[in-house]
Amino acid sequence: MKLEDEIKQKSFTDQMEKLTVNLIYTGNYVMAATNRFLKVYDISGQQYNVLRILRGQYPNPASINLLTERMLDKSSNASRLVEKLKIKKLVKRTECPEDRRQVNVEITAKGLDLLKKIDEDKANDQPRWKTLTKTEAKTLNDLLDKFRG
Repeated sequence: MKLEDEIKQKSFTDQMEKLTVNLIYTGNYVMAATNRFLKVYDISGQQYNVLRILRGQYPNPASINLLTERMLDKSSNASRLVEKLKIKKLVKRTECPEDRRQVNVEITAKGLDLLKKIDEDKANDQPRWKTLTKTEAKTLNDLLDKFRG
């Protein structure tokens, strides 16, 4: 659906204004859909982001600082997110042997299994992503990378 119809706005000052509004609207749309999808697994989008970072680090641990640097949402509280994931037994925290002030975070087998399940279900349950071809998705990715400079 066209942005103008979605937000009930007839026109924009120019294409750059429309692009700004479109990016914000689309980002919120994607986040809401992602959060609805992840609710079934009892995790938030931010928790999912932490788990994916840890899977990328696996089998090596990650520090809270590394998680914070790599988070998509830079305003996230990585320590709080890790604590919630620890309660769910999806991650474990250990004291860093080289620096006792630092905490190492590792994804558990349960966390890896959850991500595997999410990946499988996501492949079957996201028809909105099928509206773009792989070539169109690559083009959009390239344009968004260019936009961010």
